[in-house]
Amino acid sequence: MTPAQRRALENLWPRYGLDTADTPFDFIRIFGRGAPIVLEIGFGDGEALAATAAAHPENDYLGVEVHRPGVGALLRRLTEQNLTNVRVVVADAKEVLTARVPDGSLAAVHLFFPDPWPKQRHHKRRLVQPDFAALVAGKLAPGGYFHVATDWQDYAEHVAAVLARTPGMVEDTARADFFTRPPTRFERRGRRLGHAVRDLVYRRSA
Repeated sequence: MTPAQRRALENLWPRYGLDTADTPFDFIRIFGRGAPIVLEIGFGDGEALAATAAAHPENDYLGVEVHRPGVGALLRRLTEQNLTNVRVVVADAKEVLTARVPDGSLAAVHLFFPDPWPKQRHHKRRLVQPDFAALVAGKLAPGGYFHVATDWQDYAEHVAAVLARTPGMVEDTARADFFTRPPTRFERRGRRLGHAVRDLVYRRSA
């Protein structure tokens, strides 16, 4: 962790951070308004999340990350851009979804370039599994969507197979084809390696 990231965590956490607890989030109280809530899991250094929040001030964003240097980097970006529509949790995403996110409260869940765990014996460690997909589906409002981006073809096929079997989730091919999002550091690295990027979008049916 750099000194700047450490200072950001110490000084900016009270402004943007949400401490761990077992009670559900009250998003209207947290953000001071009623707006669509977008949950981003594993935002890395926060570059893409901050850019998305700046481009869409009509939404409120909840970023979940366990890597504290990345959290510090995001907090710096938020204050430099004077963004008010982002809050941050340092915790496991499944725990946050299970204990703190009310059912049907999310407009979207973003999962961009998660660890693909490419070795066969490690596939069980992949975040997108049937139980996780069902958990996400329950937290989405009708019409809300789950957007996964990856540069690993095998992981894309795995995600598609899991979500195709998840009750209440329907592939939204039109949204996937025309979806725009800022590139992430992991995406740029994947493209340099010649990896094709896949965006998979599944919508919560009514």
